Amino acid sequence: METRILAIESSCDDTSAAVLSGARVLSNLVANQKVHEQYGGVVPELASREHQKSILPVVQQSLKQAGIKLEEIDAIAYTRGPGLLGSLLVGGSFAKGLSLALNKPLLEVHHMQAHILAHWIEDGSDIPEFPFLNLTVSGGHTQIVRVNSPTEFVELGSTLDDAAGEAFDKVAKIMGLPYPGGPVVDRLAKEGNPDALSFTRSNVPLYNYSFSGLKTGVLNFLKKELKKDPDFIEKRKEDICASVQRHIVDYLLAIFEEAAKKEGIQHLGIAGGVSANSELRSSFEKMCTRNSWKAFVPKFEFCTDNAAMIGIAGHFLFQENRLSGLESVPKARFAI
Repeated sequence: METRILAIESSCDDTSAAVLSGARVLSNLVANQKVHEQYGGVVPELASREHQKSILPVVQQSLKQAGIKLEEIDAIAYTRGPGLLGSLLVGGSFAKGLSLALNKPLLEVHHMQAHILAHWIEDGSDIPEFPFLNLTVSGGHTQIVRVNSPTEFVELGSTLDDAAGEAFDKVAKIMGLPYPGGPVVDRLAKEGNPDALSFTRSNVPLYNYSFSGLKTGVLNFLKKELKKDPDFIEKRKEDICASVQRHIVDYLLAIFEEAAKKEGIQHLGIAGGVSANSELRSSFEKMCTRNSWKAFVPKFEFCTDNAAMIGIAGHFLFQENRLSGLESVPKARFAI
């Protein structure tokens, strides 16, 4: 019988629980927190309180949907970090309590590793081969990572300031668009001209990124245009979104393509919340086709924060450390 893992994710503002049998997802529930919309961003204290309210019912419903009793679970995986401290404490404390009560192994999962390992969830899609090169793009992180095995990751480059997801959200906030801004920008960009406006690309060393200049560039540009026409944003919001999105996507993929050629890796993937962006997915697949590379993109439900990705990471940890009881499970290496 395959190992059954209960996974818990609470790193930011989504409370999620999943049950996996081996690499197959039996359930994957996510409770979103709407309370942050009125503030235009995640409020850490409110996020922690919402996790406390949601975690028990989400875990119970996930087990019910999977048709698995709590005592039938073989191990418990949870997000150790990175993330909001209060949110992580809620999920971690809950997972540790279950581990003690059930006398089951506890698997500590690195959140960013889990985003990458979502590619190995068995859902009918092709599975990447090692070595694998991944561009991880989310609200808090932008990284190019070489994956040598399910537990060995080497960061080749990252953002030096803002992440790609932050850039989307901050531009949306400057424009007065609702939070979260990324999906709104993606939707409006479909109706705009991506070549209408241009922004300067930051020049940073090696395989790194910088997005803080884009935020400042958009802010200064809009201030200048609004002095001429107070309705400029409303009149040109589709073009602004399309141009900003094209800038971000082209920048991300230009560096990623350079890294792939230098590393000589044929299997490439994107992961993280921003990998749900329609233009990034499309442009990434075109880039891989142009270079005769194999492209991997997780299904939408495994792109944003979810417990299934925590479960697959726990699955690989458990495979390498077949322990019982409360013995400590070594964490995967993440060289940076």
